[in-house]
Amino acid sequence: MSEASDPAALSAEDAKLVTLAMGARGRVSAPEGAAVRDETGRTYASASVSLVSLHLSALQAAVAQAVASGARGLEAAVLVVDHGVADAEGISAVRDLGGVGVSVHLVDAAGSISSATHT
Repeated sequence: MSEASDPAALSAEDAKLVTLAMGARGRVSAPEGAAVRDETGRTYASASVSLVSLHLSALQAAVAQAVASGARGLEAAVLVVDHGVADAEGISAVRDLGGVGVSVHLVDAAGSISSATHT
């Protein structure tokens, strides 16, 4: 399910995820950046990874960081992309760790929230 999301309606914690995702993307000029918040409030941010032998979307990489750090669940996720295309595999990874009902905000390169969905 997708719905329009008012940027002003974001909680301070979700706004922090937007900042982290944009920073991760910008540091390496990646096409995607993502950030997730685990069940204890810890945050993880990553850019997409594209190597000859390894391809991860930014959401997949952020979820992998959370899992590797011992997270047992997720509360929210943000994906920053140029063209506003949702990452189905990344959202599946968020669902795998966070279960049903985790908010995933899709943000454009300017930081405007284009949509929100739930796992």
